[in-house]
Amino acid sequence: DNGEGGTFALYSLLCRHARVNSLSNCQLADEELSEYKKDVVVNSTQTNFGSSLKSTLEKYRLLQKLLLLLALIGTCMVIGDGVLTPAISVFSAVSGLELSMSHEHHEYVEVPVACLILIGLFALQHFGTHRVGFLFAPIVVIWLFCISAIGLYNIIHWNPHVYRALSPYYMYKFLKKTQAGGWMSLGGILLCITGSEAMFADLGHFSQLSIKIAFTFMVYPSLILAYMGQAAYISKHHDISPGYHIGFYVSVPEKLRWPVLGIAILAAVVGSQAIITGTFSIIKQCQALGCFPRVKIVHTSSKVHGQIYIPEINWTLMILCLAVTIGFRDTERMGNASGLAVITVMLVTTCLMSLVIVLCWRKSVFLALSFVIFFGAFEALYFSASLIKFLEGAWVPVALSLIFMAIMYIWHYGTLKKYEFDVQNKVSINWLLSLGPSLGIVRVRGMGLIHTELVSGIPAIFSHFVTNLPAFHQVLVFLCVKSVPVPHVKREERFLVGHIGPKEYRLYRCIVRYGYKDFHKDDFEFENDLVCSIAEFIRAESTKMNGLKDESDKDSDEKMTVVGSPSTYVDGIRMRQDMDDNNNEDLPGTSELKEIRSPIITPKKKVRFLLPESPKMGDESKEELQDLMEAREAGIAYILGHAHVRAKQGSSWVKKLVINIGYEFLRRNSRAPSYPISVPHASTLEVGMICDI
Repeated sequence: DNGEGGTFALYSLLCRHARVNSLSNCQLADEELSEYKKDVVVNSTQTNFGSSLKSTLEKYRLLQKLLLLLALIGTCMVIGDGVLTPAISVFSAVSGLELSMSHEHHEYVEVPVACLILIGLFALQHFGTHRVGFLFAPIVVIWLFCISAIGLYNIIHWNPHVYRALSPYYMYKFLKKTQAGGWMSLGGILLCITGSEAMFADLGHFSQLSIKIAFTFMVYPSLILAYMGQAAYISKHHDISPGYHIGFYVSVPEKLRWPVLGIAILAAVVGSQAIITGTFSIIKQCQALGCFPRVKIVHTSSKVHGQIYIPEINWTLMILCLAVTIGFRDTERMGNASGLAVITVMLVTTCLMSLVIVLCWRKSVFLALSFVIFFGAFEALYFSASLIKFLEGAWVPVALSLIFMAIMYIWHYGTLKKYEFDVQNKVSINWLLSLGPSLGIVRVRGMGLIHTELVSGIPAIFSHFVTNLPAFHQVLVFLCVKSVPVPHVKREERFLVGHIGPKEYRLYRCIVRYGYKDFHKDDFEFENDLVCSIAEFIRAESTKMNGLKDESDKDSDEKMTVVGSPSTYVDGIRMRQDMDDNNNEDLPGTSELKEIRSPIITPKKKVRFLLPESPKMGDESKEELQDLMEAREAGIAYILGHAHVRAKQGSSWVKKLVINIGYEFLRRNSRAPSYPISVPHASTLEVGMICDI
């Protein structure tokens, strides 16, 4: 998906090529985004099967729900992998202690040491990976060199003929001889490819070429040498003490075990860090697409926007990791659990990829079937082998996935029903027009920002508000901050701005669009960008400036204009604020700009719009800009809707259980709606409503 990977990226790609979107407030204008159709195959027509598949998916809601469930299963397994990978990586690294101390003591040392390392790993997450990221590559390179060198030593010293095992003939011979036992052992082989599913989810951080080069020339040869070395050692040592596990450390020369143990622990921390970061990233995607409760997302780096930290998820993962480590105390059962999670993610990816081949790439159905049969056959074989170990640890990812999937689906269902309630109860434009320019109430100085999920119409909280209070602000902005199913939205396409009613009403609708991997500003800059985008819209309406696109939804009479953030227009409107009225020096490079200044003198703050000298603006637009400037100078009030959601009378007991208990519990224990600006409490009004859905 425009360079991004993972199950939700594939689902997002499918949502753009067929109307199966899980987001409630989608618009036709969203389809005009440059990223939306960036990956469309040019000069390629949809096949007959592809057209019928697309129409079938768009027609039946049940199929859309099943597609969403499939994506959620893959996502939840990745989250489950975020629990299991740190546990098994750290515990298996620490397990080398069993060969360095007596058998009676190592059982009492391994678990506490592993738990301490895990606690330290999760406790340091809030600092971000950018502080220690420069150490990751050297650690991994040293680790790969270490295991390949030890493997090469074991091959030469114990069994040089082990290279014959590279022949697929021995694989066939092994399975033929062992039959059911060999098939059941395939679940353990999955540990060889653990992490590749996380690499696909983190694809946006790398290029495909870099992965191919690193894997082909470094990772794969190192792993092959390591496994061949272990096989060479074990082929000559069948009398290993039954009290010890046949693992990596038995093949390490005794003098090197302590240094290798230290390198292994560092490598395990790096690998765990990668899957933890991937878990944060995929939960952020789920939240952006309305499939996860609101959590606090902290950006740990001002330079790299992909580096995030989610406190609630971090501590949840830590508790679950410690529970798995203390509960199992065995790498074999941890391996069974991790293997099932990995192969399930791959199986889901294969299914979604086959749909992408038909719907997005517009290729033949036979190519998609060949893809599913070839890859799906291998994955189904390993998946069935992993399920056999269900009672031996493989139940853990299934249980975790069911819990996370229930949370995600309940949140998505409740959010969708609440939006449907808002749409059904929204106030028509005609009701607003009947009130007249003053809206039937006193208009006071200042700007009112009304946050709403609606992209058209007037939210019910506004009518509820004006019927209870006799005054409102001179400029009203209905602000909708929403996510669209693309990774990133360009800054020049960020804002959609339009009038609500005639210009003299001073009512605006502003829709701010973000991709599921975009960085949401959480500072004063967004507030200025919002005001400047409205000012730019006013100027565009007056001068019909080229470069701005008009978008209008068929379901609404409102005409919206695409307006970029101020930095995207060199000759656009800019806003200047002075704390001192006598501070009149010009900004650098603005000698050709004309200032429109507020005639009202305020000791606190002076707001000015800097306009280009040409093209000229009409008097009506200048007056509208003057009102906007005075309103911004007087201050901004934030009106937030606070809805109490409950199942309406006559609903089934299942719906009452989901809405009244499940969704209400999640809503009460999740973060408040995330707005891209820090809303000051002193300037906030909350309007309460009861939503019977």
